[in-house]
Amino acid sequence: MAKSKIVKGIEKISDGVTKGYKKIEKGVVDGYTKIEDKFVDQYLTKDGETVEEAKERLKKEY
Repeated sequence: MAKSKIVKGIEKISDGVTKGYKKIEKGVVDGYTKIEDKFVDQYLTKDGETVEEAKERLKKEY
């Protein structure tokens, strides 16, 4: 069954909205991760501990 022009247009718009949302979501998550890593590095790491090790230690403690 052939799709109408309206249905094709709606699908095109929904694809664009979804791609835009994913791009924004990735940017927000990446920005948060950078801030979180800097905070953990500055305030929560112990002597010689990496950021990843500190995060794992904190997950186990809480």
